Amino acid sequence: MRDVLPVLGHWYAAGVPFGLATVVQVSRSAPRDPGAAMAVGPDEEVVGSVSGGCVEGAVFELAQEVAASGEARLETFGYSDEDAFAVGLTCGGEITVLVRAVTPERDPGLGAVAESVAAGEPVTVATVTDGPAPRGTALAVWPDRTLGTLGASGLDAAVTADARGELALGATGLRHYRPEGQRREDSVSVFLQSFAPPPRMLVFGAIDYAAAVARIGNFLGYRVTVCDARPVFATPRRFPEGVEVVAQWPHRYLRDTDTDERTVICVLTHDPKFDVPLLTEALRRPAAYIGAMGSRRTHADRAARLAGEGLTERELSRLRSPVGLDLGARTPEEVAVSVAAEIVALRWGGSGAPLSATEGAVHPYRSP
Repeated sequence: MRDVLPVLGHWYAAGVPFGLATVVQVSRSAPRDPGAAMAVGPDEEVVGSVSGGCVEGAVFELAQEVAASGEARLETFGYSDEDAFAVGLTCGGEITVLVRAVTPERDPGLGAVAESVAAGEPVTVATVTDGPAPRGTALAVWPDRTLGTLGASGLDAAVTADARGELALGATGLRHYRPEGQRREDSVSVFLQSFAPPPRMLVFGAIDYAAAVARIGNFLGYRVTVCDARPVFATPRRFPEGVEVVAQWPHRYLRDTDTDERTVICVLTHDPKFDVPLLTEALRRPAAYIGAMGSRRTHADRAARLAGEGLTERELSRLRSPVGLDLGARTPEEVAVSVAAEIVALRWGGSGAPLSATEGAVHPYRSP
């Protein structure tokens, strides 16, 4: 959804009705996660995807019908021997898709949501998918305000409270309520889609490898900062557009920077005078990934120095060093792919093994 919002905002501002399909639930080996979206606009223009190609044709027709009628639909697509290549998921999974018509009158909050996402402001969109409440109605929830209604004040209040909690976690998924907002009942199903600000990637050491890592971090959707104590290397022209470049001692910069459970920290300096104070700070704060470049000999020396600074075995176990997966990488770009692969594998619990050597679902279900 985040990727298609700029186009949707343009259609919305022009007052042109369009059909918006959103994946609200998946099971087994589904190709896309909840929140994946596809929209059909004027002149049959299509943006986004709900399945990577398996059921796009059927969803395209459904979105056209919904845009014309204004009546939201909830459809489930799964594998069947008869329809596997028509409207089924050949991967064997199942997705449930909410398709609704969007206009400024039906959804007064979408324009503001698109602006907030573009500005990096956190917002959650709550949409009724099933039950006695009007299907397809939406409520936009920010930390300090709301826009729209789900049709009942009690339901709005309960959903707003839950949406703000999910927003703090960046979580997306279905929740269930009674018509007036009582929780833990299955009368009204509401899909909460959180648009948290992009996660941070902090790259320390303004070397050629850092430029490649910053580029792939940008591609993966991180907000990337490169930091180096040497101003001659920490210059914006050496790095991709949109990457923040800071000339400061790494450990001091990190000490004054907020991190959370989504933050990625890549230490590429492999110099003890930078690495040890920086990693001492990094390994004692929240982060999803902390990796450090260097040979095995460098790693052993660095680990001994960090232990000498008082870091515990548990803290040291968080360090991914030498950084990256074993891909046989040589060039900065290849090393960046290796680092990115390790980050993705750690995020989703992947083994890093070739899929041809593993068994089970290629796209296992991941709980929101």
